Amino acid sequence: MRKLCLGLSFASMMLLAACGGDSGSSANDLGESSSSGEIDVNDVVTGTFTDPRDGQTYRTVKIGNQTWMAENLNYRYLGPTDDLDSSSFCYDDDPANCETYGRLYLWSAAMDSAGIIEGNTANGCGYNSECSPSGNVRGVCPQGWHLPSNWDEFETLFEAVGGQEVAGAMLKSTSGWNSNGDGTDAYGFSAFPAGARNIDSGFRNLGNNVTFWSSTEIGSNVYSMYLNYSYERAFLEDDGKDFALSVRCLKD
Repeated sequence: MRKLCLGLSFASMMLLAACGGDSGSSANDLGESSSSGEIDVNDVVTGTFTDPRDGQTYRTVKIGNQTWMAENLNYRYLGPTDDLDSSSFCYDDDPANCETYGRLYLWSAAMDSAGIIEGNTANGCGYNSECSPSGNVRGVCPQGWHLPSNWDEFETLFEAVGGQEVAGAMLKSTSGWNSNGDGTDAYGFSAFPAGARNIDSGFRNLGNNVTFWSSTEIGSNVYSMYLNYSYERAFLEDDGKDFALSVRCLKD
């Protein structure tokens, strides 16, 4: 995973690398956004959505023209891989963590590369396999929702909450983050620090960070959004497909 911190000092970059908060190897932020499209918090619209596949109900939030799930997806996608008996996980294999933080998905599971869910367009997208799906990719999300694509939909979110420099503070939940790293959750996005499952099958960084998959590849990696307890900003990065990370679905 890379997160080149544009605009940050060398010392700040070293702090991020040393804090143990990243889900992968090195820290590089690959993008920057402005705040020209900031939305008034009073214009945010909240609601709920029930996933008909398993009856789970999620809080939702409309920020500008985007409607996001305000909770991490917790759909039990259990398709096996060549090496594992499942492709999504509860942190520490504890079901209680799924209830709080949602599931952690390999990118192949987030994309439904096996084609388990009817109507998906990303069959074959996964580890050691590059693809270029067109349009919205439903992936593991419910019907009528999709994985964020590229950075554009994340950048739209950043702009709506005041820009990338403050997006972390605005999007993080008001509890659960280590070392007084809680956010204001001003827009009701409620990003909890779900951590990640590492490539060595180890779980790490619960309370420190959360990373959300997109549907778009960058070389052999995948675009993602990353929030860390130490920073008020949000990061755009790329992650290896063999990590298991969180999913936030966006309404079509």
